Amino acid sequence: MAVDTADAFTAQNIVTSPPQTLSEVARATGTTFILALFVTLSGKPCAKLVPIEAVEQLQDDGVGFAGYAAGHMGQEPKDSDLVAVPDVSSFTPIPFVKPGLAIVHCDPHVEGAPWPYAPRVILKETLKKAAELGLSVNVGAEIEYFLVNRTGDGPLTTADTDDVSRQPCYDARDVTRMYDHLTEVSQAMNTLGWGNYANDHEDGNGQFEQNFDYADAITTSDRVITARYLLSVIAEKRGMKATFMPKPFSDRTGSGMHLHLSLWNDGGSVFPDGDDPKGLGLSKTAYAFIAGILEHACALQGVIAPTVNSYKRTGATSTSSGATWSPRYATYGGNDRTHYLRVPDKNRVELRGGDGSANPYLAAATAIAAGLDGIARDLDPGTPGSGDSPSDMLPMTLLHAMDALESDPIVTGALDVAGPGVAEYFAKLKREEFFAWHNTVSPWELDHYLTAF
Repeated sequence: MAVDTADAFTAQNIVTSPPQTLSEVARATGTTFILALFVTLSGKPCAKLVPIEAVEQLQDDGVGFAGYAAGHMGQEPKDSDLVAVPDVSSFTPIPFVKPGLAIVHCDPHVEGAPWPYAPRVILKETLKKAAELGLSVNVGAEIEYFLVNRTGDGPLTTADTDDVSRQPCYDARDVTRMYDHLTEVSQAMNTLGWGNYANDHEDGNGQFEQNFDYADAITTSDRVITARYLLSVIAEKRGMKATFMPKPFSDRTGSGMHLHLSLWNDGGSVFPDGDDPKGLGLSKTAYAFIAGILEHACALQGVIAPTVNSYKRTGATSTSSGATWSPRYATYGGNDRTHYLRVPDKNRVELRGGDGSANPYLAAATAIAAGLDGIARDLDPGTPGSGDSPSDMLPMTLLHAMDALESDPIVTGALDVAGPGVAEYFAKLKREEFFAWHNTVSPWELDHYLTAF
């Protein structure tokens, strides 16, 4: 599908130089409807469709939602409305979805104040903590997903029925059969100025990844939400489903959401150091940041791998391709994809524990908070490549992860950074999720126990 890039690039130029109002940028790009969007703690995208005729009202007053109805937002039916206040810098025309359509990411407020349960608000408050130290944070995200089909409650199948080889990763034939889908997504990303630079078949049959450039933490998190939306609706046009479920197939590699993190100050990146005795080319600050993430890894997993299904990815022992590509221990090393934290070069560190179910705002906020704690305490992660002892093992289930989260004041503090109660609420939701799954009799149990005794 050919994409008209003019409107999207014009929108970016208007927003950034010079800044203008939402009304001005929307009208200048020929927008007719705006999805005023925010996400819940569980990552559900919620939006109202606002016509251009009401853009001034959206700009000045925001748009109201019943928070309890939206989902996991820390509200009850009796509570005041969530008011989604648009951030004009996030304005994103998406005419390739529907002519005249745009998205603007919003910060939920209640009674005039930012709502502490709003993931975007939580990340913004975390970045203020970094700024107090003279630091800014850039983040890159790798979004892995499967293209599948399912009729009713029938079995899940790969959308491309010819995608069956034992090692499909990077297979040119599989990529070519999904050419129309992949190129439409690529053109959309580049239209928006994201810098899509690669589109590939990943390790599982039916699994893909489409990469785009890093940016500041808020922008990248917004783009992850937008990308999931675009991938879903573009797949649906061709009769497929895009799923970000961490482990939709028992015998295949799961889908991660790897985060590439780097710290910057007025002098540039603070990660590189040519005199590094550990041999990875990193500064003392970078190692302390790594050590903080490793120290809080078990609690962090409760946020970056936040579903029952997540632990079937990190707990996998084998896949049909021969490797899981999922860390089981909180270790770090150089350009080695078996580690929890991989250091691909001297400018960044890749956090590989997160998956496709992670809320990008919460994932970035808690990872940054853990790293900043390492800097504040001048922690040392030890020798690269060491670890894999029982004490380094990541949680085996979501329940174990919640135990770790609730006992970790840094990760709970990151969730509570905009106001108290969020961490407790989040952990309660996740415990309920675990026991709802645990209390459901599965086909595996019937197969193993029905006539076993």
